[in-house]
Amino acid sequence: MRSLQRHGLSIATVIIGAVLFQEPPAFCGTTQFEPTVANKGSSPGKASEGMVWIPGGEFSMGAAVNGEGSHEMPMASTDTEPIHRVRVDGFWMDVTAVTNKQFEKFVRATGYVTIAERTPTKEEFPTAPEENLVPGSVVFAATDHEVPLNDHYQWWSYVKGANWRHPLGPQSDIKGKDNYPVVQIAYSDAEAFAKWAGKRLPTEAEFEFAARGGLAGKTYAWGDEFRPGGKWMANTWQGKFPVKDTGEDGYAGIAPVAQFPANGYGLYDMAGNVWEWCSDWYRPDYYAQLGKAGSLTINPKGPDTPFDPSEPNEKKRVHRGGSFLCNDQYCSRYMVGTRGKGEVNTGTNHLGFRCVKDPGVKTAQR
Repeated sequence: MRSLQRHGLSIATVIIGAVLFQEPPAFCGTTQFEPTVANKGSSPGKASEGMVWIPGGEFSMGAAVNGEGSHEMPMASTDTEPIHRVRVDGFWMDVTAVTNKQFEKFVRATGYVTIAERTPTKEEFPTAPEENLVPGSVVFAATDHEVPLNDHYQWWSYVKGANWRHPLGPQSDIKGKDNYPVVQIAYSDAEAFAKWAGKRLPTEAEFEFAARGGLAGKTYAWGDEFRPGGKWMANTWQGKFPVKDTGEDGYAGIAPVAQFPANGYGLYDMAGNVWEWCSDWYRPDYYAQLGKAGSLTINPKGPDTPFDPSEPNEKKRVHRGGSFLCNDQYCSRYMVGTRGKGEVNTGTNHLGFRCVKDPGVKTAQR
């Protein structure tokens, strides 16, 4: 359920994907990364349009918060340990996040109406003023001065009329932005598109295996240097957060897809630009549970139920990859292996998705 505060509809506490500081769960396991062992054999047939084959295999999943495999940065996750061994089967994956053009094609074909375009009901929000029961979504707005970074309501707000066609509100649109990732997408919106396309959303393990691109224990999807040779590798925030993104990487705000180098599997924007939905429920102690088992986990699909201690009544699923808002002052989630989370009915202007497909499943001809 889209959450409330006294002034009306608002974002869930951590929909920006920044995990609040909390005591790390006790675990059994390791902070050491072992080599990735990809499955042998070639792809099972010709790639579907816009997809590449991810071989799957065994790898070390997670991110260490003590500098082993990831830098010490603000907001380093405490929900990414222990590092644990996982094996995933091979799958096809979209080369980029789903774009505005692709999502518009889906909407035209089906008449689908996203969560953000639907009018909230009094049954959903019995205490909300009538004037606030209007369609809308969550939007980031830069502040005009420096603010404490412990109050995300300084830069996030519920904007009436914001949706995938109008990502920043009614005054905005997506004209000329066919090749930008579609945003303001709730989890069920992403699921509906995937089903229509004959695909599905990736598990968290599949997303991380694909993001690592065959590398093991690296800080980023491309290696251990944030800017190897001075080259920008992802769309992130430069400048004082949340006052001004200076756009030193070429983009102040969201960028079109595939503007930065692909990773080892030919995937674009597996870090930065927009967060992406995964199918797993979110629990901060899930990795600790796997660590206690002490064995190889095969094709994990996440916990059976969601739980976020910061908002125990909200149902959240995992976000991966970070966004154009991530930076080394506040949210460093462009680091591979780190995690985000989001309430399932909440979209934002920095949240999108991409799809995967199992071998042998025919992609719908659209």
